[in-house]
Amino acid sequence: MPRKQLTLFIRDNSVIEQLRKRFNPVQFSLIAAHVTLCREDEIADLEKVKRNLEKVRLNYPVKMFFDKPLRFEAGKGVLLPVKGDHLQFDALRGMALQGLVATPRIYQPHITLMHPRNSTCTDEIFEEIARHTLPLEFSFDRVSLIEEMADGKWITLDSYCLVKGA
Repeated sequence: MPRKQLTLFIRDNSVIEQLRKRFNPVQFSLIAAHVTLCREDEIADLEKVKRNLEKVRLNYPVKMFFDKPLRFEAGKGVLLPVKGDHLQFDALRGMALQGLVATPRIYQPHITLMHPRNSTCTDEIFEEIARHTLPLEFSFDRVSLIEEMADGKWITLDSYCLVKGA
């Protein structure tokens, strides 16, 4: 059964994509660098979610700041965790899930550089990733509804502009 989720794609970031391609080519081939906004279990009423997203009109893009790379899942994976609060992200989740979930669960936004499902980070790889100067601030002006196909690749089904006049 195909999975769907809402995603904030990172645009024009060759450094992050180069690292993903080099150290996690499988995940790189399946989906571009992104921050997951809502997982499939949260958006079961897809028509309501779509109507909610069509109404969102922010005055500015959603901005998030990320910290230095961090290993997770027994050191196999590497991610960039959000730094500080993520109130804009939480507010956007609330808008997408309005009328569906009274209190959306707290979700820690992050960018996965190496997914533990299909890569393994070593101390040497992590040290090399940590030596790179990574951009740690990103702005998002659209949400994408994506679906995982049978071969594991994700495709964009729809995209929703978040910012007035954009």
